[in-house]
Amino acid sequence: MNHGRLDADALRDLLISLPMPRFGERIVLTVDVSPWLRSDAACSPERLFCPVHGRSKAAAQIIPGWSYSFVAALTPDRTSWTAVLDAVRLGPEDEAIAVTTHQLRQVVERLIRAGQWQPGDRDVLGVMDAATT
Repeated sequence: MNHGRLDADALRDLLISLPMPRFGERIVLTVDVSPWLRSDAACSPERLFCPVHGRSKAAAQIIPGWSYSFVAALTPDRTSWTAVLDAVRLGPEDEAIAVTTHQLRQVVERLIRAGQWQPGDRDVLGVMDAATT
């Protein structure tokens, strides 16, 4: 960062190497695609239009912004903190399911390389929803 850039792969490897929250002996990962709304970013590159759902169908809106796919390790504790392990910005041509599937596979491979999961450990569990948009 001192040179005006960030080595994203080094940061990902660092995050994976930190103590990993577990449910018992199991790593539980969650994935989510969430918008970062930027209504003031009318001319920003690769900006998308993100659906935002209100309390009723009449309150739904489409707002300029970017969609991000996040992978986080869940903790059994009651907390609002999450252990975010990876984030990817989706572009206009990206298919969210394909990007997220690839991203989740990369996170699990990083966990294995970092020694967070080894043969004989309980399988890594993925928790996700089925988006309708």
